[in-house]
Amino acid sequence: MRFANLFLVALLGGVMVLSTGTGFAQEKKKDETAKKAEAKKAEAKKEEKKAAPTLTVEAVKAATDVLRGEADVLWMCIAAFLVFFMQAGFAMVETGFTRAKNACNILMKNLMDFSVGSLVFWAVGFGLMFGVMSKDGGFFGSSHFFLSGMESADGTVATGAALDGKLVGFWLFQCVFAATAATIVSGGVAERTKFVGYLLYSVVITAFIYPVFGSWCWASLGAGDGKGWLEEAGFLDFAGSTVVHSVGGWAALAGAIMIGPRIGKYTEGGGIRAIPGHSMPMAALGVFILWLGWFGFNPGSTTSLEGMSFARIAVTTNLAAAGGALAAMLTSWIVGGAKKPDLGMSLNGALAGLVAITCPCDIVTNGGAILIGLIAGVIVYFSVIGLDRCKIDDPVGAVSVHGVCGAWGTLAAGIFGAQGVLNGTGKDSSGLLYGGGVNQLIIQFQGVAACFIWVMATCLVLFGVLKAAGLLRVSPEDEKLGLDLSEHASSAYQMSEIRS
Repeated sequence: MRFANLFLVALLGGVMVLSTGTGFAQEKKKDETAKKAEAKKAEAKKEEKKAAPTLTVEAVKAATDVLRGEADVLWMCIAAFLVFFMQAGFAMVETGFTRAKNACNILMKNLMDFSVGSLVFWAVGFGLMFGVMSKDGGFFGSSHFFLSGMESADGTVATGAALDGKLVGFWLFQCVFAATAATIVSGGVAERTKFVGYLLYSVVITAFIYPVFGSWCWASLGAGDGKGWLEEAGFLDFAGSTVVHSVGGWAALAGAIMIGPRIGKYTEGGGIRAIPGHSMPMAALGVFILWLGWFGFNPGSTTSLEGMSFARIAVTTNLAAAGGALAAMLTSWIVGGAKKPDLGMSLNGALAGLVAITCPCDIVTNGGAILIGLIAGVIVYFSVIGLDRCKIDDPVGAVSVHGVCGAWGTLAAGIFGAQGVLNGTGKDSSGLLYGGGVNQLIIQFQGVAACFIWVMATCLVLFGVLKAAGLLRVSPEDEKLGLDLSEHASSAYQMSEIRS
């Protein structure tokens, strides 16, 4: 019995030892398997790391350049959208400042000058303005008509995606500028112009008159390396006080001279009869829309986000507009016959400040911008009064706001130019007030004079041909009836609401 018990105990002990040994062996095998798996993972990571491309400085720079280029194109498009919205502003200003019986006609003109202008600038204007020039100091471009060389037949970018994409965005931005120059003319000849005549002169201005002068000043911004002759001489016009606004303003002056005043504007004794607009709220809304659009017009002319100079330009733009509105209000209040602050003149004062700062917005201090706007607000008041005394009928003040104040802003670049102050060096400032002497001012004057001569000469011929062909002015009966009915057989309002 005792022997049997000992045998049983020994048997149980053996089983336990055998089980323990087996467990240890299994655990050891598991550990080895896990170690092998970890080793494989580590080896795979090493291979993956070896296969990954090395991030060099050149690769980072290339990636950054691509992103910057895409951001610049996006910025140009956004700015172009803002400038396009200015068409609504011009339509509201012009409609509000004129009589209700001509509202549809004015809205139709603003719609068509952008529509027709876009097509002819695509076909001809852009190539003349920004195409390749044969040499520096040239007179117009000779490539990229119909945007050739920038798109393939199916509408996709043909070659050099980054470059061509930027050029297409640049075209869009410049297209809305061209439309702005054309639509300015509408206000100067409002309420007495035949619609077909308006379409014809809009085509010529957008396709030829504006692009050719623009090539003299901005050619190097486009497809070629050449410079226009004014640009080569050192003429400055950052966003177009002269290139865009004075071109439109002087064209409006030529049109107003050739077409003559509205019926009843001036009395036989030489007196001036006010013809008030029908909706000042509409005009005011238009000015606020234009003010907003100018944040695309001037800052967008950087065509790039690099350096973030667009923010500073937005500030100078805003300050000049505020100064212009304040100065025009005070001038009309103090000098005006009614001795009251005049809303219409104040609205035009804001636009005068915006037009004036458009040229030097990138090279003036904040204080300089305010002074430029204040002076523009005074100038626009006396210009409007002076043109009226000369019997030149400009219903919305287009000549004074865009032509005269555009010239003032261009000259102001030669007076208030403060590049050295802005970049912190105190040197290389071209303005008379900042040690630059009169050289830049003289160059600016040459540009202003060249614009006046070119636009007046070509537009007097253009409007003269239209007048001789009987396509310029409506008949007295149609003018008295209103262009909505006589030109479009429609009306913007109920007939009982229309005043003569």
